[in-house]
Amino acid sequence: MVNLMDRNELIKETCKKNFTCEILVIGGGATGLGVAVDAASRGYNVILLEQSDFAKGTSSRSTKLVHGGVRYLQQGDIQMVVGALHERGRMRQNAPHLVKDMRFIIGNYRWWEQPFYTIGLSLYDLLAGRLGLGRSLPLTKKKVVNEIPGLKKSKLRGGVVYHDGQFDDARLAISLAETAVEHGAVCLNYVKVDKLLKNPEGKLNGVEATDLIHGEKYTFNTKVIINATGVFVDDIMKIDNPETKNKVRPSQGIHLVVDRKFLGGKSALMIPKTEDGRVLFGVPWHNKVVLGTTDTPLNNHCLEPKALEEEIDFVLDQAGQYLELKPTRKDVLSVFAGLRPLAAPTQSDTRKTKEISRSHKIYKSKSGLLTITGGKWTTYREMAEEAVDRSIALGNLVPRLCVTKTLKVHGYSTNTDDSTWDYVYGSDAKKINLLKQENKEYAQLLHKDYTFTVAHVVWAVREEMAQTVEDVLARRVRLLFLDARVAAEVAPMVASIMAKELCKDRNWEEEQITEFRSLAKGYIL
Repeated sequence: MVNLMDRNELIKETCKKNFTCEILVIGGGATGLGVAVDAASRGYNVILLEQSDFAKGTSSRSTKLVHGGVRYLQQGDIQMVVGALHERGRMRQNAPHLVKDMRFIIGNYRWWEQPFYTIGLSLYDLLAGRLGLGRSLPLTKKKVVNEIPGLKKSKLRGGVVYHDGQFDDARLAISLAETAVEHGAVCLNYVKVDKLLKNPEGKLNGVEATDLIHGEKYTFNTKVIINATGVFVDDIMKIDNPETKNKVRPSQGIHLVVDRKFLGGKSALMIPKTEDGRVLFGVPWHNKVVLGTTDTPLNNHCLEPKALEEEIDFVLDQAGQYLELKPTRKDVLSVFAGLRPLAAPTQSDTRKTKEISRSHKIYKSKSGLLTITGGKWTTYREMAEEAVDRSIALGNLVPRLCVTKTLKVHGYSTNTDDSTWDYVYGSDAKKINLLKQENKEYAQLLHKDYTFTVAHVVWAVREEMAQTVEDVLARRVRLLFLDARVAAEVAPMVASIMAKELCKDRNWEEEQITEFRSLAKGYIL
């Protein structure tokens, strides 16, 4: 029996025949994986192709929030906030091992702030309805300091607490790939779509793609193609029609990861208005704190965006204005940047990127290419449902109802202890512990300061389709995002473990170490 998360077996099994499916998804980020889960769980024959690794781009570089969007409430985008709050509740219900309730504190330094934010956030709660996570309440100064000991106390009057979701983005992406596979989908990373195929009438009916690991070229036939490639959607649309105008304008957001001592508690900090009018977050995440984000319009996009110096200085400066212990460049354990696929502005649209709604859009070309863009992690399921609904009519598929509102995500477990790393695996954590019991060497730590073990690397290769050292350290165990220097330090050990699992030679190991350490430099200040 083929292990559907063993990439080599899957390539042989899928590509030795003239593979035909009903829905072909291009893009393995939040949206593409959500589409694969939705379509496969309805019973459609689905294949997903990702040019790099699952969630390599924006989908692993978020603020780690599952939220309705407090600032969209300020902008009056009530409809989007309501939809996102309901989806937040569904994510919490369907993946409780990865999505948890987080208390967010707004410190109040002026007399009017507490009543103002209490009223506004009570509306936020009301809009969530029965899918809410908890009530927003005013707090005394003493309670605020108790929740966030690191918050600046001078002139602090009190605060407001509200509830939102917190999660691990890349881990949820891997779990969605596994969920799709369990429902019959084929999900392949490192397969790049080179060409869109059309019938004599000019309608799309397949793709030509290259396996970037082995260099082989394959053809996949399909009834519907969904372009869910985030900031790369214009590239695919131009393969379909070179005259297509750009639909996306990327906006960069950066995050700095620092030690948990800067907040000092388990609650998150929300600064409602920074100097550029955005909100700033300090979010506890895997025993560290994520500070961010920015909103910098860019004209170009790439798989590995870099934080700009002015963005780094901005986040450090703004966080330093609210924290007793001001973070400096030497305190930053990792810096990462992500690109938001915002709708390209028209000539009449003078709004700044922070004012552009995060609602999604679906475009259909003359040839039948469906392109979905915009949105955010919180609304991935809703976006996927709409895309598959559109696919049914387009591909003349047998209509079947969406089931993902209550579909449990792979690893579903309500019994999780988030004080340890292993909680992200949910029900799979027991299997990883069995690996350690079967082979004592698998229990060895990758580094003394972190709980990642050899077993986690072995599991990533055998069960989560990891192909490179970066796949493991960036998206399977998140060490690159938590502590880039330590990640570079353990790269040789990880390369050695993977080489054995993947039957690679010493040259492969050396190349992997060199490539990863070069990459890690971009995460170190």
